[in-house]
Formats: sequence, structure tokens, C-alpha cells
Amino acid sequence: MVLPITARVNEENHLEIGGCDVVALARRFGTPLFVMDEESIRSQCKRYLKSFGNLSPDTEVVYAGKAFLSLVMCQIIHQEGLSLDVSSGGELYLAHRSGFPMEKTFFHGNNKTPAELELALDLGVGRIVVDSDNELDLLNRLAKKKGKLVKILLRITPGIVSSTHAHIQTGGVDSKFGFGLADGVALAAVKKALSLNWLELVGFHIHIGSQIFLLHSYAKAIEAIMEFIQLAREEVGFVARELNTGGGLGIKYKVTDEPSTIEEYAWVIVRGVEGEAKRFGLPAPKIMIEPGRSIVGNAGVTLYTIGTIKEIPGIRTYVSVDGGMSDNLRPMLYGAVYEVMIANKAGDKPVVKVTVAGKHCESGDILIKNARLPRVEVGDVLCTPATGAYGYVMANNYNKQPRPAVVLVKDGKAKSIIRRETYDDLLRLEER
Repeated sequence: MVLPITARVNEENHLEIGGCDVVALARRFGTPLFVMDEESIRSQCKRYLKSFGNLSPDTEVVYAGKAFLSLVMCQIIHQEGLSLDVSSGGELYLAHRSGFPMEKTFFHGNNKTPAELELALDLGVGRIVVDSDNELDLLNRLAKKKGKLVKILLRITPGIVSSTHAHIQTGGVDSKFGFGLADGVALAAVKKALSLNWLELVGFHIHIGSQIFLLHSYAKAIEAIMEFIQLAREEVGFVARELNTGGGLGIKYKVTDEPSTIEEYAWVIVRGVEGEAKRFGLPAPKIMIEPGRSIVGNAGVTLYTIGTIKEIPGIRTYVSVDGGMSDNLRPMLYGAVYEVMIANKAGDKPVVKVTVAGKHCESGDILIKNARLPRVEVGDVLCTPATGAYGYVMANNYNKQPRPAVVLVKDGKAKSIIRRETYDDLLRLEER
């Protein structure tokens, strides 16, 4: 079972995380409930900084907020020395309200609205990652209006198809993101950016996808972008000072998964950029990376309470929980596979095979098929590990289901960092 680093089975035969009995957490805070292990989060932050810093002092770790973002999460990554990547006006506003330094914030998005860009300019965002020709024009007009010179990175699509699900591939030729290398599109964007008086082009950004296990995709992407950096120098005399290579390093969702390590990832990125810079006689740009899932994914678990148990003789047994596609959409979006355990029977051996179903009015609301569990009873607390990334941030109110609470655990103490929605919360925007 892939659990946070502080997880253990306690004397009550219950799962314990961060010194807290998760069964007691379920009773105290209710279910569904996201439990985030602070020590696991901070440990991954430190590991990233050390792995990249040991190879090059000119690196920057930028946390990808889309994986999981809250006021407290912003404070944690700031304390650990990371920068922050946001991809919407809402994420940007949350970061601002948390007190996160805006100069350490990167603003992404393939269709940023004028209002979002104005907010970014007003707040003094450190870098805006420009995704399109239209955005170059819009941002330049807004910057001129406000009298602010804006530092930008151009997002380049390197034409690399990574070995991951098609829905989370972002670096291929047919992508909604960025300027493609083919047909001179990216080079034309460089020329245009350099011609706009209120934009300061400092470098490039690439991202090839998410939940990537095999590192050769990163190596190919680095070769492609460094060749382009050389081309930009030859054609227009622009020398990139910064290169953001994105994120996407995979994590374990099942014990059989074998993702590359952070240390291996760091070696491929840093040595790849340095090697290609040397090959072309280029000054090595500052290297930035954007990990998200690999910082918070394995730090979080989701707790549910088991309700209906339905046995269909000779076919399957359905075990229904009090959540589902409203708190974990990934199995329905891209067939994500999770493991599962009964938190109040954490040390018991599996004796039955069941399908874990959500409570929503959809036949496809299935969290886990063919799960092996101990004897299942109504009222048991079911635990799904590895839900710290893209769980809460993709939560929704389908069937008017209130979104779950999130608690942070450390040293035997649990702190609510996002409260559970109430029925009144669901109606707060309604008008008669």
C-alpha cells in the first residue's frame, strides 16, 4: 500500500498518519475527508531542493499549485523555499491572500482573460508564461496601459509525445498549449515578443505531460528546446536566460508502480541542459522545474464511510461509499487506478473482492474495481491512498454533494485547513 511516510498500524489495528488515528479523524471531521501529511509534503520539498541544488546552484523549484492549493499549502511551500505556479485568476488570488510573495509566482494558462492578466499585473507577478500570439498583443496593451514592463517566458511545444495518458500529454504537436517548433511558429513568436516595448522576454517554458515514469521523454524535450534556443540566438540574437522545463514526474499509485526518483529526474534535467548548452556553445540558462503531483500526491489519503453493500451472486459485490466522482474524478476521466484499505481493520488480511462505488447517480461512478479487502461491514472507514494531488482541486458539487473537508496532520495533531461545505454553502450563490 502506497501511504504517507508517517503511516503505521497502531495498537487499535487502525491506520495512523502523522501520529493521528484516521478512524478518529473520520469521526471528528466526518467523511469524505482528505487527510494530508505535513511531514510528507515538507520532505518532498526538501528533496527537490537538495537534488537540484546539489547539481547546480542556478535552479529554482516552482510548486505546481494545480495539484493542490490552499492558503496553508501556500504558506508551507513558501517556508520550504519554493516558488509557485498558478494557472488561473482564482489560484493567483488565493496565493495573494495567503501572503505568498508575488515576485516568486509564475502565471500559466492557454486562455488568460484580460481581467486575469490585469490582476497579475496589479499584483506584480514575477513571470507570465505567454501561451499564444493573441496573448502577446493583449498583455503588451495592458502593460502599456499600466506603465509596467512585464517579464515573460514563451511556452514552447517541443513536439514530444510522453508516455502517459493522452488526456495529460501536453508536449505533442497537436496541443492546445504553446507555440509549436514546426513551421517557424515559435521563432516568429520570439521575434514578435522582442518587438513589443512593454514585454521583456527572459526565456522559455516547456511541459510535456504529467504522471511520467520514463525519463527519456524529458531528455528528448531538452534536446529540442536547446536546439531552438540556439536557433533563436542565430536568427535574432536572443539568448535565453531562463528555461522552465515544467513538471510531470510520476508517483506511485500502486505498489507495483515504478516511477523514476527525484534524484534521477534532477540528473536528466540539469545534466541535459548543461550538456546541450556546452554542445552549442551557449551560456547555460537558469533551470526551473514545476513539480506538483510528486510533492503532494502520496502525502494525501481520502477517507470514506461504507454504506450500502450489494452482492450480485456470481458477478460482483458493490461496496458504496459516501463520496465518489465528486471528490475523485480521476478514475472516470482517465481510468486512474487506486489501491484501497479499511482503516479500522488496517492489519487484517484481505478475504473478499469488491468493487468500490460512489454515491452519485451515474453507473460510471466507480472508484475501484476488484479491490481486495478484509471482511467489509457497514460503517467501516475506507481509505484510498495517493489522493493528495488532483483530488480536492477537482472536487465538484455534482448531485449537490458538498465538497469534503481537508485536514493537515503532524505530530499527533490535526488542523482543519479547508472546512467541509454545508448545504447552505451550496445555495450561497442562488437567486430567486
